[in-house]
Amino acid sequence: MKNIFAIIGSASKNSSNEKLVALIARQCSDTFKFTIFTDLKSLPHFDADETSDNPPNAITNFRANIERADGILICTPEYVFSIPSGLKNAIEWCVATTVFSDKPTGLITASAGGQKGHEALQLIMKTVMTKFTDQTILLIQGIKGKINDQGQLTDKQTKDQLASFIDAFKDLVYASK
Repeated sequence: MKNIFAIIGSASKNSSNEKLVALIARQCSDTFKFTIFTDLKSLPHFDADETSDNPPNAITNFRANIERADGILICTPEYVFSIPSGLKNAIEWCVATTVFSDKPTGLITASAGGQKGHEALQLIMKTVMTKFTDQTILLIQGIKGKINDQGQLTDKQTKDQLASFIDAFKDLVYASK
């Protein structure tokens, strides 16, 4: 089984994004072992003076999870037409490293609208040199009306899109190294 490090971009507890990743983890339990990171707010604010020489322990651990993973899954809402500040902060701590380089990655933006945030996420993840394809990105608009309190998708089209995404993500992770 391959190890997946999933990063939840939402700052809200029990968010639609967290429910969606839990659903993916259940559906992939025979293929992937998930470590789900839900606490971006525990990471200190980015400090360029500390990023290379003396990163805080929380950052060292975050980077180690990325490095150990066979693949990365990021699931995030859109905040103010971009990605949430906590997610951007976490990624900024990794820019001076190569932890994301060539890492098979799935990118999901699940939000009310999400288009601009989805574009920003892809641009940022290209910058840190992750490996993703058009099939391993997914924009789910109106997520709150498509996932119930039990974490089940209620919209058939979204279920089908997620199934295709999962298949492509599995292929990408297993084709790497």
